[in-house]
Amino acid sequence: MSYREGHHFSLAKNNYKGHSGVDFSQVSVEELRELWLEVLQNGMHGLCFSMYEDGQKPGDVITVEQVQRRINIIKLYTKWVRSFSCIEGNEHIPRVAKKNGLKTLVGAWLSDDLEMNETEIEALIALANEGCVDIAAVGNEVLYRNDLTKEQLLEYINRVKQALPDIQVGYVDAYYEFTQHPEIVDASDVVLSNCYPYWEGCPIEHSLNHMQQMFGQATDAARGKKVIITETGWPSQGSSLKGAVSNAENAMKYFINSQVWSAKDNVEIFYFSSFDESWKVGSEGDVGAYWGLWDKNEKLKF
Repeated sequence: MSYREGHHFSLAKNNYKGHSGVDFSQVSVEELRELWLEVLQNGMHGLCFSMYEDGQKPGDVITVEQVQRRINIIKLYTKWVRSFSCIEGNEHIPRVAKKNGLKTLVGAWLSDDLEMNETEIEALIALANEGCVDIAAVGNEVLYRNDLTKEQLLEYINRVKQALPDIQVGYVDAYYEFTQHPEIVDASDVVLSNCYPYWEGCPIEHSLNHMQQMFGQATDAARGKKVIITETGWPSQGSSLKGAVSNAENAMKYFINSQVWSAKDNVEIFYFSSFDESWKVGSEGDVGAYWGLWDKNEKLKF
């Protein structure tokens, strides 16, 4: 189904009020669910791939069969898939995605473990040489976490660029990090920006405008280079953060707004995330487990 064919997607676009998003004032909860589903069925640019089932966590080795099952579920809804690592089964994601006609943004996970970083970088280069990588992401929020120095990160980025001269290479971080580190922008072919109004405590009614401002700041920092929103989303339950309320209604509204804006303004967004992952409760609080469009049992939430 194309964007133009969906009745509800057209309805959402016709009721789109720019910075404030879609006017939901006359929409019942049941109508909101129908609208969310039809917008999802109209498809999106990109989706962050959630690999871990209940009871699994990073460090566990995941089978190709598990990855294939989840790719089969999401491939009808997205053109691109984003992965976050190149080892422990994550290497299956771009391979399976490519076999299923999807494009790939493939990340090497970098941390303060320099030995593991070597494994990740070499695995990313190998996947690219197999023809499985459309965009290579060298690290995710490394500067935000203070895992590496800017100089160390630049070394990794330049090394991958030299190894893969025909592939776009970038680095993923929070939108404001690119303002603070122009050298990272200079080294990147594309700016890969995470934009989360939720994590800044923004109320849902202002969230689209806030994301647009985040994107605008990253665009200014990019100085003419392409900017892709590599993560944005809203949790469907869990503890709230200041004015950002975690519930199903807000999760549906945020998804709808992000997709209407993406289509109208031709902004490339990788929505976070595909499936709920229980292991994230520890690192992000109780909301960490509820960012998926599908629940942990691989069922559409709404």
